[in-house]
Amino acid sequence: MTFKSKGGGGEVSARGMVSKNWTFLLCLGSFCAGLLFTNRMWTMPEAKDIIRTTGNGEDKIKLLAGDCSTKTMNIRRQPKDILGEVSKTHHAIQTLDKTISNLEMELAAARATQESILNGSPISEDMKVTESNGRRKYFMVVGINTAFSSRKRRDSVRTTWMPQGEKRKKLEEEKGVIMRFVIGHSATSGGILDKAIEAEDRKHGDFMRLDHVEGYLELSAKTKIYFATAVSMWDAEFYIKVDDDIHVNIATLGTTLARHRSKPRVYVGCMKSGPVLAQKGVRYHEPEHWKFGESGNRYFRHATGQLYAISKDLATYISINQHVLHKYANEDVSLGSWFIGLDVEHIDDRRLCCGTPPDCEWKAQAGNICVASFDWTCSGICKSAERMREVHNRCGEGENALWSVVF
Repeated sequence: MTFKSKGGGGEVSARGMVSKNWTFLLCLGSFCAGLLFTNRMWTMPEAKDIIRTTGNGEDKIKLLAGDCSTKTMNIRRQPKDILGEVSKTHHAIQTLDKTISNLEMELAAARATQESILNGSPISEDMKVTESNGRRKYFMVVGINTAFSSRKRRDSVRTTWMPQGEKRKKLEEEKGVIMRFVIGHSATSGGILDKAIEAEDRKHGDFMRLDHVEGYLELSAKTKIYFATAVSMWDAEFYIKVDDDIHVNIATLGTTLARHRSKPRVYVGCMKSGPVLAQKGVRYHEPEHWKFGESGNRYFRHATGQLYAISKDLATYISINQHVLHKYANEDVSLGSWFIGLDVEHIDDRRLCCGTPPDCEWKAQAGNICVASFDWTCSGICKSAERMREVHNRCGEGENALWSVVF
């Protein structure tokens, strides 16, 4: 179907006109439908959500800035932190060392007690008190090595630098210092020599009896048994061996050892390295001289035998290993040999081996009081029973020093 224009122009197709109109309508409808669909499916975020999101972004920025500043501060503090950690680690190691030592000491004490029971040996009163009341902590145990023939020497010590009676008990209770004369038994157990010591002990109560047969050639064995027995009887920080013919200032000895109490394994004395004497018949002859190399060689460093001190760790080590520790002819050499191969700090303190007056007297006047005094030529104070009082008066620290000192 066609229409003709009035002006005589050409024909226009009605079909084309309809198609354009419908196209326009369809486009308009699609647009409207699209608006409707969009309004229903797309929801605008609320204002608070926008603010929150912005806030999170700011927080993130702040956190990043904080991290940067923290890292900078950590970098600046890193050396101090490292030193602090090293110090803490060192302290932890020392604490662990002491804990191990305490456990080993308790094991040694239990073994010693068990052996005493199995062997039928009598348990000392000190050990009975220890077992019934638990182990009390002491500062030091001073064992004064003595012999059956040394009664006058012991009396000279009792009247000078070793407190007696109630004062000795007060020393144990208030200062944690144990002092005993150390002696074993005679070859004929229960004989006249043993009875004399028992009578002396009933009078003074200051002996520590060992399960040991006395003899000069048995000093190494006696030293070993002394430390093992002392560890089983008293839980102390230090164990000291002293000869009965030297003068000792107990307060000065205590303050000297207190400087080393934080160290786990210390060996304190006047260190020496004397010649190994291979010739028979001379004093301090070494029958096993061949073990020390060629003739003319010297011993390894060890403390002179008049006085030396060891920490609890080393005394416990001796107690645990006493059956396999070798004994040389000289007890000070034996003790030094037991510590070879161990991580032990040797403390060489010459105040532990001063001479008798005027040497110790001059030092005392200068304010440098000696720990111990003796004559090198006699390996002790020459004629100590007669001269101990003189040395004490001229070189002693004074009685008040012992009661005013704090270890």
